This record gives sequence, structure tokens and C-alpha cells, in this order.
Amino acid sequence: MATKTIDATLFASSHPDIAKRTSVSGLLISLAMMVAGLLIFVSIFEMHDKSSTISMALMVVGTALILLGVFRLFWKSKEMVYLPTGSVTKERSMFFDLKHIGELTEMIERGNPDCEAGIKSESSGNVRMDIMISQDNKFAALQLFQFVPYTYTPVTSVHYFTGSEAAAVSAFLSKCKAV
Repeated sequence: MATKTIDATLFASSHPDIAKRTSVSGLLISLAMMVAGLLIFVSIFEMHDKSSTISMALMVVGTALILLGVFRLFWKSKEMVYLPTGSVTKERSMFFDLKHIGELTEMIERGNPDCEAGIKSESSGNVRMDIMISQDNKFAALQLFQFVPYTYTPVTSVHYFTGSEAAAVSAFLSKCKAV
């Protein structure tokens, strides 16, 4: 099967019903980590023996908490949300053997994944399926890639599914998941 030249990939493209929002819980956890780290760090200056092992350990723990909080604040406090239902979406990739590329391409193009096809995912493979699916299974997006030396190239364009089609995609993905 010949690969197509496709500019947009699933994780780089946008959909009008998907928005990136700040996760309130992620934001609160990040801020709590930074405050706890700062309090631990400041508590070192109240100790009588600032060169003890305990004060050094507290300095390392406080610094680590501050840095982890900053990391979470900038890189983990955003989430993708399916606007019509308000459900958070998750992105992931699944891998398949090259012998399944025809069936997978046909399923995606036709928009009806077949749970009974007997296709099983693997830990790695020459075919990669990028997936974005909402937690309530009301939205799904799929794109298929084939490994051509040194990189994965798109085989299909991004296909979006909503409602019962998205639920069928979710059922297919759970059925073909590697054990």
C-alpha cells in the first residue's frame, strides 16, 4: 500500500470541538507542591545546625518539590476537552503488525471499526495508530501511520468520530488492546 502525502497529523491538528483548557486540579497540585517545597526550604533557615544531614536532605526535598511544581505548572496543567460534553480527551498511540495495514486503513476510511476483525495491537510495530478519545466515548479521532525507514509517515488523514461511531471506536480499541 502506498503512503500518501498528508500535512496535518492528529496531535498537531485541531478540531473545532476540542479545546485546550487549564486543569484546575493540576494547577492546585502544582501550586501545593511549590508552596510545600518553599516552606521546607525556608524551614532550613530556622534550624540551629544548618550543615547537618537533615538540613541538607530538607534542602534537596524542598528544591525538588519546587522544581516539580514548576514543571507540572507549565507542562501538566493543561488538558484537552471535548466541548459538547465537557469530557477530557486522552491521546495515545497503538502499534500493529504490517499485515493488518489494509484492514485498519479500510476500517478507518469507512468509519466503522470492526470489533470482530481479530486484530491485536503489539508493543511495537511497523504500523502506528494515533488516537484521541474522550473519557465518555462520545468523541474519537484516529490516524494511521506506516514506518518507512527512519520515520512514521501518514497513511490516512485524521478521521473524527462522534456519538455511536466514537463508542464503536472505543470498543474496537479495547478489544484489540495488547494483553
